[in-house]
Amino acid sequence: MSGTGGGTDEPRVGVEVGVGPWPGGPDAWPDDPRLDPVLLAEGDRRNVVDRYRYWTVEAVVADLDRSRHPFHVAVENWQHDLNIGSVVRTANAFNAAGVHVVGRRRWNRRGAMVTDRYLHVHHHATVADLLSWARTGEPGGAPLPVLGLDNVPGSVPLEGRALPRACVLLLGQESAGLSAEAVAGADAVLRIAQYGSTRSLNAGAAAAIAMHAWVVQHAGPPPA
Repeated sequence: MSGTGGGTDEPRVGVEVGVGPWPGGPDAWPDDPRLDPVLLAEGDRRNVVDRYRYWTVEAVVADLDRSRHPFHVAVENWQHDLNIGSVVRTANAFNAAGVHVVGRRRWNRRGAMVTDRYLHVHHHATVADLLSWARTGEPGGAPLPVLGLDNVPGSVPLEGRALPRACVLLLGQESAGLSAEAVAGADAVLRIAQYGSTRSLNAGAAAAIAMHAWVVQHAGPPPA
């Protein structure tokens, strides 16, 4: 079965998703502070993996925080890019350290399908603010190299490139790609190999390819 199925926290019509109420009623509920009494009573139909069934959102986030990968994803948002939600959803799937929205604070959350609840989403008003944050790095950590993703002149192939373990993967607008400021400020700009007639990849697809390239190089087997 592929991993591209439904993504909302609401059950799809005609499809049984998740689990029902915990059998036996409240007297049979496990004594576990991570579990949500409402979900135990009503069932858990969210789009979460089975190990998180009945867990509160806060408990899921706390558990993910213990194993987050040290790469961040940033995307420029000057024109209300509709792909940001897709980027967020993929970042959740790969358990990224965080997602950074650069430019407009508001973004279309529909594509994220509520996965933004389970990771850390940050805002930077300008590219300069993002670059300044990356030079500071995570608390107690080293500065983070910023790797732009675009097929601009001077970019180098992503394929075969050794990616830093801790880094920021920066994507531009869907139509225009990386801004000139982002290209100039990035430590490197990587391009994804293309073989057809289109000039560029969908920003959400490009983000997924880049994150998967990082996972192939640095991540071990996913949890069972």
